[in-house]
Amino acid sequence: MDRHIQVLLNRISLLATTIATILLLSIILHPPDTCISHFSPHNPLKFPRSTCDSHHQPRPFSTLEKKNHRLWSTSAWQKKVQSFSHIFSDAQNHSPSRSFSLLSNSSRSLCLLAGAGQEAMALRQIGVSDVTAIDLVDSPPLVSRADPYNLPFFDDAFDFAFSAQFDVVLFPARFVAEMERVVRVGGFCLLLVELSTHEELKEIVGLFKGGKLFSADNCTFSGSKMTEIVVRVTNSTVN
Repeated sequence: MDRHIQVLLNRISLLATTIATILLLSIILHPPDTCISHFSPHNPLKFPRSTCDSHHQPRPFSTLEKKNHRLWSTSAWQKKVQSFSHIFSDAQNHSPSRSFSLLSNSSRSLCLLAGAGQEAMALRQIGVSDVTAIDLVDSPPLVSRADPYNLPFFDDAFDFAFSAQFDVVLFPARFVAEMERVVRVGGFCLLLVELSTHEELKEIVGLFKGGKLFSADNCTFSGSKMTEIVVRVTNSTVN
């Protein structure tokens, strides 16, 4: 019985060796199409030392200025900046619900969770000169890195604060507390949120412990229905 098993194993081993040899010869004689040129003594293969190394076409170095120029030239970027410009232009102007503007060209302005910086660019384009934009990841030169739940600014440092990302914050109460802390008494916090019901609006405004609801209006932003909430800071808060 042991002899028969040994013969069977020898046959299986021989068959496996034969198949492997055939496959190897097939690969050698018919190499697959790849981006690597065929080997020859006059054109030896040069394997890359890292993922950044290529012997075919070296990747051209692109400066931050060039990258930003490409990004800022896209229609998606320009449309987003234009949408923010409409929001801020309305804040600069009087409206039936208010007798004065929320924002002026001299306002010290802060954008929270500003992403790539479209809102910062929009503020500058409408004439606001003092603009600070922060996010968890920086996007120079428009956005600096900072923790929105622990802002690196003194109390009352700004006249106007804005965020269009309140819907995705992890700690809404802490986010609002910091936003409110850095805006002076008499200044304004503007949140752009998804279309909200009366109860949702009441819940958001309730997070502002040192401010009062100034206005709440539904609007269209980049083709989406949104609610624009403006809170006026009435008391300095201590966190």
